Amino acid sequence: MFKKSIAILSLFLVLTSCWKDKSPEDLIRLKDKFKSQVATFESKKEVANKNVNKGLESLGALKLALEDAKNEDKEFAKVYGDWEKVDKRVTNLNKEFEDLKTKAANLFTAMETQTNSLSDEQSKTTLLSAINKAKTKYNATLANTSKAIDKLKLLHNDAVEVVKALEVAAALNSFDSINGQMKSIEDRVDGIMQELNVAIVESKNLYEKKITELDEH
Repeated sequence: MFKKSIAILSLFLVLTSCWKDKSPEDLIRLKDKFKSQVATFESKKEVANKNVNKGLESLGALKLALEDAKNEDKEFAKVYGDWEKVDKRVTNLNKEFEDLKTKAANLFTAMETQTNSLSDEQSKTTLLSAINKAKTKYNATLANTSKAIDKLKLLHNDAVEVVKALEVAAALNSFDSINGQMKSIEDRVDGIMQELNVAIVESKNLYEKKITELDEH
Protein backbone atom coordinates (compact mmCIF):
# COMPACT_ATOMS: atom_id res chain seq x y z
CA MET A 1 0.00 0.00 0.00
CA PHE A 2 2.84 2.37 0.91
CA LYS A 3 4.63 1.65 -2.39
CA LYS A 4 1.40 2.27 -4.31
CA SER A 5 0.97 5.64 -2.59
CA ILE A 6 4.55 6.60 -3.44
CA ALA A 7 3.95 5.66 -7.08
CA ILE A 8 0.78 7.77 -7.26
CA LEU A 9 2.56 10.72 -5.64
CA SER A 10 5.46 10.42 -8.09
CA LEU A 11 3.07 10.38 -11.05
CA PHE A 12 1.30 13.47 -9.70
CA LEU A 13 4.61 15.34 -9.40
CA VAL A 14 5.59 14.41 -12.96
CA LEU A 15 2.25 15.60 -14.32
CA THR A 16 2.49 18.80 -12.30
CA SER A 17 5.97 19.45 -13.69
CA CYS A 18 4.81 18.88 -17.26
CA TRP A 19 1.86 21.23 -16.81
CA LYS A 20 4.08 23.91 -15.31
CA ASP A 21 6.22 24.00 -18.45
CA LYS A 22 3.15 24.84 -20.54
CA SER A 23 1.16 26.87 -18.05
CA PRO A 24 0.19 30.55 -18.34
CA GLU A 25 2.28 31.19 -15.22
CA ASP A 26 5.42 30.35 -17.21
CA LEU A 27 4.45 32.91 -19.86
CA ILE A 28 3.80 35.56 -17.19
CA ARG A 29 7.21 34.89 -15.62
CA LEU A 30 9.00 35.30 -18.96
CA LYS A 31 6.95 38.39 -19.75
CA ASP A 32 8.05 39.95 -16.45
CA LYS A 33 11.68 39.06 -17.16
CA PHE A 34 11.45 40.70 -20.57
CA LYS A 35 9.84 43.80 -19.07
CA SER A 36 12.60 44.06 -16.46
CA GLN A 37 15.28 43.67 -19.14
CA VAL A 38 13.73 46.46 -21.21
CA ALA A 39 14.02 48.76 -18.19
CA THR A 40 17.65 47.72 -17.66
CA PHE A 41 18.50 48.34 -21.32
CA GLU A 42 16.84 51.78 -21.14
CA SER A 43 18.85 52.64 -18.03
CA LYS A 44 22.15 51.56 -19.63
CA LYS A 45 21.31 53.57 -22.75
CA GLU A 46 20.83 56.71 -20.64
CA VAL A 47 24.14 56.12 -18.85
CA ALA A 48 25.93 55.68 -22.18
CA ASN A 49 24.30 58.85 -23.49
CA LYS A 50 25.46 60.88 -20.47
CA ASN A 51 28.99 59.52 -20.79
CA VAL A 52 29.18 60.33 -24.50
CA ASN A 53 28.05 63.91 -23.87
CA LYS A 54 30.47 64.27 -20.97
CA GLY A 55 33.24 62.97 -23.22
CA LEU A 56 32.35 65.51 -25.90
CA GLU A 57 32.50 68.32 -23.34
CA SER A 58 35.94 67.14 -22.26
CA LEU A 59 37.06 66.94 -25.87
CA GLY A 60 36.02 70.55 -26.40
CA ALA A 61 37.74 71.60 -23.20
CA LEU A 62 40.91 69.84 -24.29
CA LYS A 63 40.91 71.69 -27.62
CA LEU A 64 40.51 75.04 -25.84
CA ALA A 65 43.25 74.17 -23.38
CA LEU A 66 45.61 73.24 -26.21
CA GLU A 67 44.82 76.41 -28.11
CA ASP A 68 45.76 78.34 -24.99
CA ALA A 69 48.69 75.94 -24.39
CA LYS A 70 47.63 75.46 -20.77
CA ASN A 71 47.20 72.33 -18.62
CA GLU A 72 48.00 70.05 -21.55
CA ASP A 73 49.01 66.90 -19.69
CA LYS A 74 46.17 67.25 -17.21
CA GLU A 75 43.55 67.78 -19.93
CA PHE A 76 44.82 64.88 -22.06
CA ALA A 77 44.68 62.51 -19.11
CA LYS A 78 41.13 63.61 -18.29
CA VAL A 79 39.85 63.21 -21.86
CA TYR A 80 41.47 59.82 -22.33
CA GLY A 81 39.82 58.72 -19.07
CA ASP A 82 36.42 60.01 -20.16
CA TRP A 83 36.51 58.11 -23.45
CA GLU A 84 37.64 54.93 -21.69
CA LYS A 85 34.43 55.26 -19.65
CA VAL A 86 32.42 55.69 -22.87
CA ASP A 87 33.92 52.48 -24.23
CA LYS A 88 32.99 50.65 -21.03
CA ARG A 89 29.41 51.99 -21.07
CA VAL A 90 28.92 51.01 -24.71
CA THR A 91 30.20 47.52 -23.91
CA ASN A 92 27.75 47.27 -21.00
CA LEU A 93 24.93 48.53 -23.22
CA ASN A 94 25.72 45.85 -25.79
CA LYS A 95 25.65 43.15 -23.09
CA GLU A 96 22.22 44.29 -21.91
CA PHE A 97 21.05 44.34 -25.53
CA GLU A 98 22.14 40.73 -26.00
CA ASP A 99 20.21 39.82 -22.84
CA LEU A 100 17.19 41.68 -24.22
CA LYS A 101 17.34 39.63 -27.44
CA THR A 102 17.53 36.39 -25.44
CA LYS A 103 14.60 37.27 -23.19
CA ALA A 104 12.53 38.39 -26.16
CA ALA A 105 13.23 35.08 -27.92
CA ASN A 106 12.27 33.14 -24.78
CA LEU A 107 9.04 35.11 -24.50
CA PHE A 108 8.02 34.50 -28.11
CA THR A 109 8.83 30.80 -27.75
CA ALA A 110 6.66 30.59 -24.62
CA MET A 111 3.78 32.30 -26.43
CA GLU A 112 4.08 29.92 -29.37
CA THR A 113 4.27 26.88 -27.08
CA GLN A 114 1.19 27.92 -25.13
CA THR A 115 -0.73 28.75 -28.33
CA ASN A 116 0.14 25.40 -29.89
CA SER A 117 -1.37 23.65 -26.87
CA LEU A 118 -4.82 25.11 -27.65
CA SER A 119 -7.47 22.71 -28.96
CA ASP A 120 -9.40 25.39 -30.88
CA GLU A 121 -7.75 25.46 -34.30
CA GLN A 122 -9.19 28.84 -35.29
CA SER A 123 -7.88 30.53 -32.14
CA LYS A 124 -4.55 28.78 -32.60
CA THR A 125 -4.18 29.98 -36.20
CA THR A 126 -5.20 33.55 -35.34
CA LEU A 127 -2.82 33.78 -32.40
CA LEU A 128 0.13 32.20 -34.20
CA SER A 129 -0.32 34.67 -37.05
CA ALA A 130 -0.39 37.60 -34.59
CA ILE A 131 2.69 36.30 -32.77
CA ASN A 132 4.58 35.87 -36.03
CA LYS A 133 3.78 39.44 -37.13
CA ALA A 134 4.86 40.86 -33.75
CA LYS A 135 8.05 38.79 -33.78
CA THR A 136 8.97 39.81 -37.34
CA LYS A 137 8.49 43.50 -36.54
CA TYR A 138 10.38 43.29 -33.27
CA ASN A 139 13.27 41.35 -34.78
CA ALA A 140 13.64 44.12 -37.38
CA THR A 141 13.82 46.64 -34.52
CA LEU A 142 16.49 44.54 -32.79
CA ALA A 143 18.53 44.39 -35.99
CA ASN A 144 18.43 48.20 -36.27
CA THR A 145 19.37 48.50 -32.60
CA SER A 146 22.42 46.34 -33.16
CA LYS A 147 23.48 48.67 -35.99
CA ALA A 148 22.99 51.71 -33.71
CA ILE A 149 25.23 50.18 -31.05
CA ASP A 150 27.86 49.50 -33.72
CA LYS A 151 27.63 53.20 -34.68
CA LEU A 152 28.25 54.11 -31.03
CA LYS A 153 31.38 51.96 -31.05
CA LEU A 154 32.60 53.70 -34.21
CA LEU A 155 31.83 57.11 -32.69
CA HIS A 156 33.94 56.18 -29.67
CA ASN A 157 36.82 55.09 -31.89
CA ASP A 158 36.60 58.28 -33.95
CA ALA A 159 36.66 60.41 -30.80
CA VAL A 160 39.79 58.66 -29.55
CA GLU A 161 41.36 59.33 -32.96
CA VAL A 162 40.53 63.02 -32.55
CA VAL A 163 42.27 63.05 -29.16
CA LYS A 164 45.39 61.58 -30.75
CA ALA A 165 45.21 64.05 -33.63
CA LEU A 166 44.92 66.94 -31.19
CA GLU A 167 48.37 66.11 -29.84
CA VAL A 168 49.82 66.59 -33.32
CA ALA A 169 47.63 69.63 -34.02
CA ALA A 170 48.89 71.24 -30.81
CA ALA A 171 52.49 70.75 -31.90
CA LEU A 172 51.72 72.31 -35.28
CA ASN A 173 49.40 74.93 -33.79
CA SER A 174 46.81 74.06 -36.44
CA PHE A 175 43.30 72.99 -35.41
CA ASP A 176 41.33 73.61 -38.59
CA SER A 177 41.00 69.95 -39.62
CA ILE A 178 40.10 68.91 -36.06
CA ASN A 179 37.09 71.25 -35.98
CA GLY A 180 35.39 69.31 -38.76
CA GLN A 181 36.05 65.96 -37.09
CA MET A 182 34.66 67.14 -33.77
CA LYS A 183 31.56 68.58 -35.45
CA SER A 184 30.97 65.26 -37.22
CA ILE A 185 31.11 63.35 -33.92
CA GLU A 186 28.77 65.79 -32.17
CA ASP A 187 26.24 65.64 -35.02
CA ARG A 188 26.05 61.84 -34.88
CA VAL A 189 25.23 61.47 -31.19
CA ASP A 190 21.57 62.55 -31.22
CA GLY A 191 20.73 60.40 -34.24
CA ILE A 192 22.24 57.28 -32.69
CA MET A 193 20.44 57.85 -29.39
CA GLN A 194 17.14 58.29 -31.23
CA GLU A 195 17.69 54.95 -32.99
CA LEU A 196 18.21 53.30 -29.60
CA ASN A 197 15.07 55.01 -28.30
CA VAL A 198 13.06 53.30 -31.05
CA ALA A 199 14.08 49.92 -29.65
CA ILE A 200 13.00 50.98 -26.17
CA VAL A 201 9.63 52.28 -27.39
CA GLU A 202 9.00 49.14 -29.48
CA SER A 203 9.96 46.95 -26.53
CA LYS A 204 7.53 48.73 -24.22
CA ASN A 205 4.83 48.53 -26.87
CA LEU A 206 5.45 44.80 -27.15
CA TYR A 207 4.79 44.01 -23.50
CA GLU A 208 2.22 46.74 -22.82
CA LYS A 209 0.05 46.39 -25.93
CA LYS A 210 0.82 43.47 -28.21
CA ILE A 211 1.14 40.79 -25.55
CA THR A 212 -1.88 42.14 -23.69
CA GLU A 213 -3.89 41.77 -26.90
CA LEU A 214 -2.67 38.19 -27.25
CA ASP A 215 -3.54 37.42 -23.61
CA GLU A 216 -7.13 38.58 -24.19
CA HIS A 217 -7.83 36.04 -26.93
